[in-house]
Amino acid sequence: MKSTAPTTWARYGLGQVVRHRKHGFRGVVFDVDPVFSNDEDWYLSIPEAERPVKDQPFYHLLACTDDNSYVAYVSEQNLEPDDSGEPVEHPDLADMFGDFHGGHYDPYVALN
Repeated sequence: MKSTAPTTWARYGLGQVVRHRKHGFRGVVFDVDPVFSNDEDWYLSIPEAERPVKDQPFYHLLACTDDNSYVAYVSEQNLEPDDSGEPVEHPDLADMFGDFHGGHYDPYVALN
């Protein structure tokens, strides 16, 4: 029997620094959902012309702008690697990650 579950591979990994393609904010990936797993009201609050498809990875980010830090939930299609080489300034970063090097933070927990 053939599986109907989507086959998706996350392009970005835990600890990687990424940038939002449209809004320009930067963030560090701290979790990945293989497909959309947020609240339907949140999804419908996005203007229809800008709504991402649900059948793709969605990333939980420790995000920041020049003025603010927050947690963001972003589709893979709206992210790109951040090539600035600069660390991200977020108050919760030290709770989840260690050293920064090469555009990537080391997670504190071992991954299987």
